[in-house]
Amino acid sequence: MKRITLAIAAITAVVIALLTAQAANAAGVTAAFTKVSDWGSGFEGKVTVTNGTTSSLSTWSVALDFPSGYTISSSWDATRSSSGQTHTFTPPSWAGPLAPGATVTFGFNGSPGNFPGLAACRLNGGSCTGGGGGTAPGAPTGLSGTASASSVSLTWSAPSGATSYSVYRNGAKVGSPTGTSYTDSGLAANTTYSYQVSASNSAGEGPKSTTISVKTSTGGGNTGTRRAAPYLYMGWGDPPNPATVMNATGIKWFTMAFILSSGGCNPAWDGNRPLQGGADANAIAQIRAAGGDIVPSIGGWSGNKLGPNCSTPEALAGAYQQVISAYNLKAIDIDIENSDEFENEAVQDRILTALKIVKQNNPGIQTILTFGTSTTGPNYYGNRLIERSAALGANIDIFTLMPFDFGSANIYNDTVAASQGLNNKLKATFGWSTADAYAHQGISGMNGLSDQQEMTTTATWQNITNWAKSNGLGRLAFWSVNRDRGCAGGGVVSNCSGIAQPDWEFTRITAGF
Repeated sequence: MKRITLAIAAITAVVIALLTAQAANAAGVTAAFTKVSDWGSGFEGKVTVTNGTTSSLSTWSVALDFPSGYTISSSWDATRSSSGQTHTFTPPSWAGPLAPGATVTFGFNGSPGNFPGLAACRLNGGSCTGGGGGTAPGAPTGLSGTASASSVSLTWSAPSGATSYSVYRNGAKVGSPTGTSYTDSGLAANTTYSYQVSASNSAGEGPKSTTISVKTSTGGGNTGTRRAAPYLYMGWGDPPNPATVMNATGIKWFTMAFILSSGGCNPAWDGNRPLQGGADANAIAQIRAAGGDIVPSIGGWSGNKLGPNCSTPEALAGAYQQVISAYNLKAIDIDIENSDEFENEAVQDRILTALKIVKQNNPGIQTILTFGTSTTGPNYYGNRLIERSAALGANIDIFTLMPFDFGSANIYNDTVAASQGLNNKLKATFGWSTADAYAHQGISGMNGLSDQQEMTTTATWQNITNWAKSNGLGRLAFWSVNRDRGCAGGGVVSNCSGIAQPDWEFTRITAGF
């Protein structure tokens, strides 16, 4: 009888062990977020990673999506990388494998306070409530790159088990392709960049590849990343002959205003002039015949715009594509303003996602966002636009500020201060250096008198141009060539600057950018 009891006990122990192992495997790997404290101006968060499997976990990766406006100021017990509102944590260099049934925690401080909770949490690319174990892939091999004046095309060999990749430029993540190639666009000419690539799967992100350095080629004229392109408007203000202005000033590029909706998701100049066969198409033909080119400005302050009228990012990208295809464009500018686009968060996201699609469908095209600013840099909606650009992977090339119409008494000082504020925001969001951030910036001023009677003289514009050039900004524009004619005391009108000046002097100065 005793032997039977012992046998039953032994069998029972085996069954319990098997059930325990199955339960542990079923639990998988999990990550749980806790807000430890919140003091109004900041908060402390903690994440606990639990290995609920019966195998050691060689590595893990936890990606936390923060709500707009919240960021991390410091973290501990994990290695952190940030891209926009996404903060990714991996084990610190001194950590070993996570044993079966074991937990590990890491923490961080963030701001501002009253943190409402995470927007999303991903563990090893899956759900934080039950990710898988497994092994992350090794480092990609054979990384190589070829360059143009404004882009670098990378290729590499896939390690076993890889399902996606992360591309790092100068240490900052710039792309997340699923294949073994990636084109990094919107770069400065004649500049050396360093690249690494890592591979990921459901177990997390693996180690980075060896580093390669690639130097972009020297750009020619205004066809590279740096572009001087003042606004020309064929529907207003006694439009000048563009070839006349080009011959008088040396300018090569113009920003052509404005593409609007002609009804629904259909693009047209000013919402009523056709893409082909009208004054705008004729002007573009003249500009190109004289050796120049154009950037269309899509949007603006007023009118019926495409952003609110196209119901999906795909439809909006299709409208942009009509314009691109009509003129075989090298660049497009989205002038995002007013409450219908700039201050509409859903439309902001729609525009950014549409531009991401445009970038994917038109390799090498330059995408530009133009928006208003305060005297110290982007306001709430400008900051959101930048943050969402990073979060959505829109890969915007140039962020252009319009530093006027804020009652400035010194437009030069306020233009520089606003640009420096934008530079700080781009560095914080994308991890760029000061020089890299400036290469992704632009200034679009207003010549002569602005709507609020701010004064930009030709001497002031020369100083702004010199500053933008010396700091390596990517774009310089002003509103507008139509107004680049002298009329001292003429006020704020459509066909002259309101000040004494030689005709086309602002354009001539801009051409020196």
